[in-house]
Amino acid sequence: MKHIRNFCIIAHIDHGKSTLADRLLDFTGAVTEREKQNQLLDSMDLERERGITIKSHAIQMEYTHKGQDYILNLIDTPGHVDFSYEVSRSIAACEGALLIVDAAQSIQAQTISNLYLALENDLEIIPVLNKVDLPSANPEEVTDDIVELLGCEPEEVIPASAKTGLGIEAILSAIIETIPPPKGDPEAPLQALVFDSVYNSFRGVETYFKIVNGSIKKNQQVKFIATGKTYGADEVGTLNLTQTPKQEIKTGDVGYLITGIKDAREVKVGDTITDAKFPTTEAVEGFEDVKPMVFAGLYPVDTEEYEELRASMEKLQLNDASLVFQAESSAALGFGFRCGFLGMLHLEIIQERLEREFNMTVITTVPNVSYHAFTRKNPDTIVTLNNPSDLPDPSGLERIEEPYIKASIITKSDFVGNVMSLCIEKRGQITSQNYLTPERVELTFDMPLAEIVFDFYDRLKTVSKGYASFDYSPIGMRVSKLVRVDVLLNGQTVDALSALIHIDNSVAIGRKMCAKLKELIPRQQFDIPIQAAIGAKIISRETVKAVRKDVTAKCYGGDISRKRKLLENQKKGKKRMRQVGSVEIPQEAFMAVLKLND
Repeated sequence: MKHIRNFCIIAHIDHGKSTLADRLLDFTGAVTEREKQNQLLDSMDLERERGITIKSHAIQMEYTHKGQDYILNLIDTPGHVDFSYEVSRSIAACEGALLIVDAAQSIQAQTISNLYLALENDLEIIPVLNKVDLPSANPEEVTDDIVELLGCEPEEVIPASAKTGLGIEAILSAIIETIPPPKGDPEAPLQALVFDSVYNSFRGVETYFKIVNGSIKKNQQVKFIATGKTYGADEVGTLNLTQTPKQEIKTGDVGYLITGIKDAREVKVGDTITDAKFPTTEAVEGFEDVKPMVFAGLYPVDTEEYEELRASMEKLQLNDASLVFQAESSAALGFGFRCGFLGMLHLEIIQERLEREFNMTVITTVPNVSYHAFTRKNPDTIVTLNNPSDLPDPSGLERIEEPYIKASIITKSDFVGNVMSLCIEKRGQITSQNYLTPERVELTFDMPLAEIVFDFYDRLKTVSKGYASFDYSPIGMRVSKLVRVDVLLNGQTVDALSALIHIDNSVAIGRKMCAKLKELIPRQQFDIPIQAAIGAKIISRETVKAVRKDVTAKCYGGDISRKRKLLENQKKGKKRMRQVGSVEIPQEAFMAVLKLND
């Protein structure tokens, strides 16, 4: 056990984690020349296309240091704020972390938030200054920033370049000398923490675990504590580039387990695996439950695919434990699911993965956040609103509370004005302004979560020319003046387009929604009124004009009454058609409501 090291790589997005992981694998000989490729651990097409890590990936390496063989278990983690739950789970399975900072970009918001996560779990931190070979690198200044952040000595910061392979040997030596070996009792009953799982259509659920105490053998009877069910360990092994079956995996090591479980609901991330005959009395302390930030409805395009969509979502949830969903129905879209996501990028990725991995085309409703409503009848009872259509009657409402976040933005001092005006436009209140260096400023705001859900991140990048980094954490609920804006098409409310909006912005947003929908809804044989309403009050109206046939074309001259008779008949027909006609809403209309500022 004293020759095992478990560590993860944490950093802000695009600071070179995956490239550094590639170099470590090359240097330790974990991959052959034939298997080499860039971003080797990013196995999804989506990750390669976008150049981001979405899933954390575990892999085992072997390395000889001063004549002694060591086993190194590396977990490469995502850097985007929407996937911070992946990072927290990886950290729970490790004893140390490589904190990577880009020598050109210095410390960013996600660097700090990932560092705090690691420190809360008592991980040993090894600071690495990456990309020192770039012409724009500023190693001395950035090293000072790291020393100030961590309180370490300047000599402890390892200069490296993942592209050229500089400093890789120093990093491996630091991992072996600095990170402690895993603690645990090999003689105690089996206790293993499940930190990830994936669905394989041939072999069922593959569970990834870290052994805290005891050991696990092939064909042993194991029990999952959360579900209380017992299975046979058909195969156990370690996570090399391909899975390597073993007879036994011992304390402190990381591995995979295949038990032939076919039902995705029977494995929960954060669960404890133990021996069925000599079970442990207590579960391993897992990680906290995920708190979804953004809610949206996902509906199958064809209602008959509802059950298929449920099965796909359950398999996806195995691989992405931060996805939360429950069944719901909508008058406009039929049966579907109300899903909780960690952010808009997470929502986009889930939608794309459903399409690619399960061939499911889905319609997404307008994303929103979760509110608390209090009625005059029961002022102490919280009514949780995940969907604007659940809002109680406004006449009986006492108050509505919305979730607030503490937003931390690090940017160059030139862009402070732009960033401030964007945040104030989004109802933010500045709480502190801190100059980290004469060039870089950290701004802290209290903001409503609903305001950052849609386009905040994109607009922040625009106003700061790509130089601002953003991180947030929830700070609780605050009372707000919110109203529900409904969209009516042809006099019918479309519940999927309803939104809870602050009263000051409601009329402007109602007008924009109507104008946008007018562009997107195809013309019918009859006029379609598009209205935005707050309660019974119509605040905006647009009309999609009918496609009309020229019924008077055959009249050449003659009395005007002949033309009028034909037009009256047409008018009656249009009126009758409007009463029975239904308006199809294209998928772009649901998504366009999010991009009202474009």
